[in-house]
Amino acid sequence: MPNNLLTARQMAQFVAEGFLVFPAIVPEVLNAEANAELATDAFDDNGYRGERFSERYRGLAMDRVFRQPAIAGMIESLVGVDPIFDHHARHVLGPHSGSGSWHQDAVIDAKQHFDIELLYFPHDTPKEMGGTMLLPGSHFRRVNVFEVIRYKNFIGQVQTICPAGTIVAVHHGIWHTSQPNLSDRQRMMFKVRLAARVPQVRLFDTSLIDDPDVRSILEREHMWPGTDSRLEIIHRIELWRRITGNPHFDLAYYLGRLENNPDVAVPWAARDWQVSELASTASR
Repeated sequence: MPNNLLTARQMAQFVAEGFLVFPAIVPEVLNAEANAELATDAFDDNGYRGERFSERYRGLAMDRVFRQPAIAGMIESLVGVDPIFDHHARHVLGPHSGSGSWHQDAVIDAKQHFDIELLYFPHDTPKEMGGTMLLPGSHFRRVNVFEVIRYKNFIGQVQTICPAGTIVAVHHGIWHTSQPNLSDRQRMMFKVRLAARVPQVRLFDTSLIDDPDVRSILEREHMWPGTDSRLEIIHRIELWRRITGNPHFDLAYYLGRLENNPDVAVPWAARDWQVSELASTASR
């Protein structure tokens, strides 16, 4: 895979699910160094919003974490080379602490392109430590941050129970919440938000873009009520068109039927009739 870029199947999964999980992608030695850094005040300022990501952690172990070839390739596939550093945050939960609330970080983001958030788990996070809960497919459903705060569980939710060095790359609109830490140890998760400086078009490995599995992944249904899954398919088609640069991609004619406009494109039957009429008139 060139430059460790994401495959078309992985990109389709990101579009459909709103996140990708990379278990134990950071080596143990770097996890140990990053854990030590996270215990200091090196990240207390949340970072300067708007600088180049390549400059943000220079000289720190955290810089080497994100420069790992597989991680750098993943970042490049989603937001391009040297994206904009938006902010970071240390999410710390002490022993026997309660859970957070379901929310979406991105209430003001009406843009069609997307930012990513990298959730880095520098130590083992077993079930008793809670971890972060994600709701697959929720990234296309914009809510007012804590508009879903009254809900406790959703069908299909996914908990990040993972080994040290795991990174989860999420779409900025994914619904998520922390889970209670029932262990005797402190839990740490480090989040970094990045934005693209280049058009997010064909940044990934497109060599297998026509793989039938890509379409199958994009057609998977999440368990939204009624026929709402059709809306999800339409949103996926729109995003897939954007990141592939293919304005004609469609699934089950979902977007095609919406784009049909008889005021702009005359239906074939009417067009054939008009051609016949013109020919008949010209021969008189």
